[in-house]
Amino acid sequence: MEDEEAVPVEAEAENSGGSGAVSRARKLLFRRMLVGIKDGRFFLGSFYCIDKQGNIILQDAIEYRSTRQSSPSPMEQRCLGLILIPSSCRTSCHVDSSIHEHFSLLSLHPAPPS
Repeated sequence: MEDEEAVPVEAEAENSGGSGAVSRARKLLFRRMLVGIKDGRFFLGSFYCIDKQGNIILQDAIEYRSTRQSSPSPMEQRCLGLILIPSSCRTSCHVDSSIHEHFSLLSLHPAPPS
């Protein structure tokens, strides 16, 4: 089996000539991303890269998890730094951006005003 490295999208785009998927992923570089996983935890961090299997690496990540209801705060958090989130665990993924950026990232165009 070949060893595959997770390469920052910026470097991958330079090597691949900027294919469509890579150029869309490149627009996400260093944006704040909130990723939910199957056990109910969420991770908030800066998008760093994604590999061919869809595993995401976030930098400066913070983990959020719910605590017991008797706790004064419903969510507990801890700083993790650089983390890899396997695609098999991921349930949701949200990126901080304006509505126009959402359309651009999704390759959609808003309907013309009537």
